[in-house]
Amino acid sequence: MKAWSRRAFLTGAATSSLSACVVNTNDTEKFSIDDKVAETVRQMHSELPFTKSLMENAAGVLVTPTVTKAGLIVGGSYGEGSLLIGEASVAYYSVAAASYGLQVGGHQYSSALFFMDSEHLIKFRDSEGWTLGTDVEFTVLDDAIAGGIDNNTIDEAVYAVVFNQAGILLGVSVEGSKYTQIER
Repeated sequence: MKAWSRRAFLTGAATSSLSACVVNTNDTEKFSIDDKVAETVRQMHSELPFTKSLMENAAGVLVTPTVTKAGLIVGGSYGEGSLLIGEASVAYYSVAAASYGLQVGGHQYSSALFFMDSEHLIKFRDSEGWTLGTDVEFTVLDDAIAGGIDNNTIDEAVYAVVFNQAGILLGVSVEGSKYTQIER
């Protein structure tokens, strides 16, 4: 039997207490993204009711709660989100973009990419970096266009929905966005 000194006991107690308090940073980031994604989906369904039908019929949905974009001639944007299959997060992605042109200002928005078939979803998940417009054609939906979207009229492979916009970015620019899987 080992005799415990007060110092050994206090050191052991302090060490185990600290290790119990340490939370894996990646897990914290996952939970943070998941919470933001869940809130963003609720907001999207509330503001854009047609997205409920899209989500029910999609093979997967990439939801990015906040994309921040700023520019003064040269611009950039960045956001992080998760890929949902059903209602479960299966992977985490970042979107980064660079732009060049006559532009000034900044804004934030939320976005969702609806992969309507498994073929395009698999292509997205298997790529090391995926660019809208280059790797796949997509259709941008807004509330006016989407009023006529239902289960019978869904005929595109990927739909993009942008909502919850705030701020102002003026000008004309050329931009490319790239989606990359991130480890969380």
